[in-house]
Amino acid sequence: MQTFDFAFEPRWRSLVKLSTGATPANSHVTVGDGRLVVDFGRFGIDTPLDNVKDVQVTRDYDWYKAIGVRGSLADRGATYGSSTAGGVCVCFHERVNAIPMLQSPGLTLTVVDIDGLAAAVREAAGLENAQQE
Repeated sequence: MQTFDFAFEPRWRSLVKLSTGATPANSHVTVGDGRLVVDFGRFGIDTPLDNVKDVQVTRDYDWYKAIGVRGSLADRGATYGSSTAGGVCVCFHERVNAIPMLQSPGLTLTVVDIDGLAAAVREAAGLENAQQE
């Protein structure tokens, strides 16, 4: 079982807490026991690792696209964001309910250890390219 903390940039911490209830104390990603569990304040998912289709690292976000809980009209993906530095986009076979009333095919997570989370999810999900970045 591995746990990854969200990266809370000081300048966005109050906005994230106000809009989502997310704080460093209640926002984590856990990988293990066949599950991917994400807690981000009042939001979260719990899905089998078998549901993970792909994992990608992305970096350098615009604040207005990354901070807080966001849904994309373009691809219906969701973001749990506390930092603009980068994150891990986890894509799913079956959509997850990351945001109420929005079934998302992917969820971007802005954690402290971006590369570590990506590797842990790839390995635990048994994805072919588990060693690649």
